[in-house]
Amino acid sequence: MRKLTAMSFVSLDGVMQAPGGPDEDRDDGFAHGGWAVPHFDQTMIDVIGEITARAGALLLGRRTYEIFAATWPLARPDDLIGAKLNAMPKYVASRTLDTVSWTNTTLLRGNAADLVRELKSTDGTEIQVHGSADLLQTLLRHDLVDQLEVFVFPVVVGTGKRLFGPGAIPSRLRLVKTTSFAGGVVANTYVRNGELEYGAMGPEHGNW
Repeated sequence: MRKLTAMSFVSLDGVMQAPGGPDEDRDDGFAHGGWAVPHFDQTMIDVIGEITARAGALLLGRRTYEIFAATWPLARPDDLIGAKLNAMPKYVASRTLDTVSWTNTTLLRGNAADLVRELKSTDGTEIQVHGSADLLQTLLRHDLVDQLEVFVFPVVVGTGKRLFGPGAIPSRLRLVKTTSFAGGVVANTYVRNGELEYGAMGPEHGNW
């Protein structure tokens, strides 16, 4: 079974909508697009490149696909992230697209959870989801995400689509790596770690 990793840029209050530009995603009148951009630095871009380099395939929702397909083919020849994204197999889960034009892209039409479950069962290395907020909610609800690469930005956005929205499965995660950057961003790598556990805190319980 292939591992599926989701890489997300989130605000401190959990918003992942439109981190990269004003017009990325204006659903529900979202007016804060581009909130992540001022915090990027070369070190963080290098780490994103290292994560992307692991991927054997890219899985995207329709909106993120359209953004990536319009920009990454324009990348310089020496842009390692662009070269990787342009060359690797890509899959787009969409009920509305009829065709795809980005090199090495396959359109997945139908039930996204079933299609991704089938994709994970194929031979190959790590599948990565970048952004794709709406698709990611489906994957989380169906417990199809094995690893999370979460870049937490030191901003509060207030409203917008969140990484863990309604319907997320209660569960534990294990932190396996943390990297901090000069701009205040902290990148955390999490893997699944079983079902949610419960307890009680306080002196009467002997744990305070």
